[in-house]
Amino acid sequence: MMEGIVPLWINGRETPTRSTRFGEITNPATGKVIRKVPLGTSEDVNAAVGAATAAFQEWRATPPVRRARILTRFRELMEAHRSDLTRLISEEHGKTLPDAAGSVQRGIEVIEFASGVPHLLKGEHAEDVGRGIDCHSMLQPLGVCAGITPFNFPAMVPLWMFPVAIACGNAFVLKPSEKIPSTSMRMAELFKDAGLPDGVFNVVHGDKEVVDALLTHPEVHAISFVGSTPVARYIYQTGAAHGKRVQALGGAKNHAVVMADADLDFAADQVIGAAYGSAGERCMAISAVVAVGDAGDALVERIRDKAAKLVVGPGDRHGVEMGPLISRAHRDKVKGYVDQGERDGARLVLDGRGLRITGHEDGFFLGPTLFDHVRPEMSIYRDEIFGPVLVVVRAASLDEAIALVNSNAYGNGTAIFTRSGHAARRFQNEIEVGMVGVNIPIPVPMAFFSFGGWKNSLFGDLHVHGMEGVYFYTRTKVITSRWPADEAAPRGVTTVMPTHG
Repeated sequence: MMEGIVPLWINGRETPTRSTRFGEITNPATGKVIRKVPLGTSEDVNAAVGAATAAFQEWRATPPVRRARILTRFRELMEAHRSDLTRLISEEHGKTLPDAAGSVQRGIEVIEFASGVPHLLKGEHAEDVGRGIDCHSMLQPLGVCAGITPFNFPAMVPLWMFPVAIACGNAFVLKPSEKIPSTSMRMAELFKDAGLPDGVFNVVHGDKEVVDALLTHPEVHAISFVGSTPVARYIYQTGAAHGKRVQALGGAKNHAVVMADADLDFAADQVIGAAYGSAGERCMAISAVVAVGDAGDALVERIRDKAAKLVVGPGDRHGVEMGPLISRAHRDKVKGYVDQGERDGARLVLDGRGLRITGHEDGFFLGPTLFDHVRPEMSIYRDEIFGPVLVVVRAASLDEAIALVNSNAYGNGTAIFTRSGHAARRFQNEIEVGMVGVNIPIPVPMAFFSFGGWKNSLFGDLHVHGMEGVYFYTRTKVITSRWPADEAAPRGVTTVMPTHG
């Protein structure tokens, strides 16, 4: 990095910014500033989009099999440098090394999926749709696409986007979170080392000025976003108003429904991992448990006892199971929700506010926190807290549990824990949520399926990665053709609608 400042990546090289504004990148485990990041300008966006536009024509003409070979080399380099990427993520985000490594692996799997692009881009063909007439379809790239990604997955979420877009023949501009920019820069270097032509992938750091410049730029044809629901709504409305294709994934309040017949020890273990892993800073984190019937007291007791034993500390320390939150401001915001939950009358079963880590007193730590007897009108139930706070609500029946989940404004992920196939089948069919787990708490699909929610968790029509990602980053063209012999060519003018029958 140049003089402790993370540069931009434009046209295949590190590029300084013209901006006079900079943000601070902090190690959340120590509270210390470790480097700075430029908050870019519209001129920086113009430079990146210009480089992408210039590179697009040659890249789209590159045969898909050659694009796939570059992606395969990129995947190999990502695997070779996995440990370095893992440490970089832990340093800027705070998550544990094993958790960071898992997120890198899930991103690499998207590169692996995108490497099959020669097959993925095959269209359809029908012979003799009419007498002597054939029809076929083509999937063609859009042009310059952009991605705006959150702080919580510095590798995985960008990798949901740009490998698929680039494999489909597009050029790409990435705007990562200004809190964790270094991983994106390292991936850009590795992609170039894999043989990607200059200008096909670019990285511009910044805040709202950069976002708005991407949303309104006439040469940006598609926007992918992951973040909070208010921002997702803004991204969708602004991008669509400027004629862009948009997929904007928003917030979540993911429920785990635990039936009385479930293996409660197993369910408690799974819920704890899903609620407190990555300090709860996951869009697929379980943040609400619906205890059905007699499951409640026994389940809460198990979660409390097990969660109290979690080892909290700096993410790069061996044996640590949960790291700090991303910033002091966010840690204080999450603590404020705990304070409010107490005031609203929820039963605080496990309180993480008093946690102190020896030698890391300035880190942004908050211990696992558990509330019971939470009511739907409470802010700790309604809002996406995005921290290690788990709430338990009670339901008398599966019907009541399904109605509770379906009445929530979010619809990202959910899970049910049960031994009953009937209950599981009812749940998966009736629940109004995009991703469902059966005895699996975090049902993040593999890369060859698509990731996305319903309701206020998604603005747009198509999800990320999988075939929906391919369709998002391409346009369909249908060709209908006739090649008659000269003497067989139809003669005469007709104004009748052709039917090809």
